[in-house]
Amino acid sequence: MAINLEKGQRISLAKEAPGLTKVMCGLGWDVAKPDGRNTKNLDLDSSVICLDAQGKINDIANVVYFGNLSHRSGSITHLGDNLTGEGEGDDEQIIVDLTKIPTEIARLVFTVNIYEPISRKQDFAMVKNAFVRLVNMSNNQELARYNLSGLEYMGMTGMIMAEIYRHNNEWKMGAIGNGVKANGLEDIVKSYA
Repeated sequence: MAINLEKGQRISLAKEAPGLTKVMCGLGWDVAKPDGRNTKNLDLDSSVICLDAQGKINDIANVVYFGNLSHRSGSITHLGDNLTGEGEGDDEQIIVDLTKIPTEIARLVFTVNIYEPISRKQDFAMVKNAFVRLVNMSNNQELARYNLSGLEYMGMTGMIMAEIYRHNNEWKMGAIGNGVKANGLEDIVKSYA
């Protein structure tokens, strides 16, 4: 049974799924009912930012997103961009092979940002039922889920959803849920430079 994470909670993936090697990170959301603001073409994009042990990004190739669908190591694959968020379940999925992640990468930060939020005047208050979940690819079992949405994200255009990180030679997951004001992924990546 999946663990429903709270903001800031961390779990050991080794403890929850011994022998875990490959995971799917699913991200989903729905567009909230219009409140007079423009929700037309509300496009959310999921990404993974690969960081070193100091929490820094050392190469733009270490960002996996709709414009760079796979990491050069073959360890991370983004399965494509969903422009609408329509439908049930995951809107975007990212596959991570933990055994192939280069040793210089210590942390994978999963983000979601609104595409062109400034020009479209859109923010996360226009999003509902947002979640990130982690699934064990060997048995399709959901390991953990973090649900977020709400008014506390009004004005926020990006979200640091969760992270998978190495600690004492094992992988852990943390629910972050921090909103950021960013004009796209580039601004979020700069915060890790």
